[in-house]
Amino acid sequence: MPTLVSMSSPRVSVTTLTVALVVITCTLGTVASQGQAARAFFVFGDSLADNGNNNHLATTARADSPPYGIDYTTHRPTGRFSNGLNLPDIISEKIGSEPTLPYLSPELTGQKLLVGANFASAGIGILNDTGIHFINIIRMSRQLELFQAYQRRLSALIGEAQARRLVNSSLVLVTLGGNDFVNNYFLIPFSQRSHQYSIPDYCGYLISEYSKILKRLYELGARRVMVTGTGPLGCTPAELAMRSRNGECASELQQAATVFNSNLVQLIQQLNRELKADVFVFANAFQMNMDFINNPQSFGFVTSKVACCGQGPYNGIGQCNSLSHLCPNRSIYAFWDAFHPTERALRLIVQQIMTGSTNYMNPMNLSTIVAMASNN
Repeated sequence: MPTLVSMSSPRVSVTTLTVALVVITCTLGTVASQGQAARAFFVFGDSLADNGNNNHLATTARADSPPYGIDYTTHRPTGRFSNGLNLPDIISEKIGSEPTLPYLSPELTGQKLLVGANFASAGIGILNDTGIHFINIIRMSRQLELFQAYQRRLSALIGEAQARRLVNSSLVLVTLGGNDFVNNYFLIPFSQRSHQYSIPDYCGYLISEYSKILKRLYELGARRVMVTGTGPLGCTPAELAMRSRNGECASELQQAATVFNSNLVQLIQQLNRELKADVFVFANAFQMNMDFINNPQSFGFVTSKVACCGQGPYNGIGQCNSLSHLCPNRSIYAFWDAFHPTERALRLIVQQIMTGSTNYMNPMNLSTIVAMASNN
């Protein structure tokens, strides 16, 4: 901002004041236009993305007690399944946006609506029966309904046309699929879904249901959607504790993740062909995680098998809570709890989301998306 000149100075000419005011006005106009052009961010999915929605629900799928949030700025639990920031937080940070608020937060009002909203809810999956034991969670059908409700609130604030433009130009993140395996198909031996389907057939069924979700997002105005594949499900401390003898990843879950992710890539390519645009972008979370799971020391981790917080083998049994064993240095652990990466591991993942090759981000990475948006 230019230095303001005192209006009471007798030596300031009208011309000088006029020039100063023009400069100030132009500068403020630039800031305002940048603010208006800032990309809104919408988040859908499960515990990898939930930043506090489940805190407002009567459910056991919550991260609202210590030591969750131990490395957050407040050092208090926030509802994020992390020691600090979670995946959407770090993406917001990297693209220079204000973090989105949970849709159920009472703080999400007025100008905060322009930033976007987070609809994610821990425990949910692609299927409505996934996470049924968590009782009261925001299933995907409901998340999409809340997205519609959000748009009505936004329209009331800035008008329908501007609201539509904001949504059309937004960035959308969807994290789904993992719970459909660990909290459904593989939850118990001989589960109902495993009786119904082989792994390939189950993956096919999930993809057909996922297609409906992604098409609905497009109908609701989403035009740039990052879709994460499932991570290496068989390598989490929880699955190592239950299924591994010597610390090897559980092969059946790894196979399921591989088949599902392969099908998901094909779905995204098919949808983009039908829409004649690169609306959907695949984030290869499996490979992003496997890089440091296979070689943790090269990324500065002491282990990629033992969770920082938990109990039992690999700290993979039960929930992370105040009675759990807690590592003193979270930055040298790849996993925070039985299922979720540490903030530092998530930062490595987001770096690949930002700048990774097509092996990680297909058809483009987030830096390319941001650059394309700035040129429009």
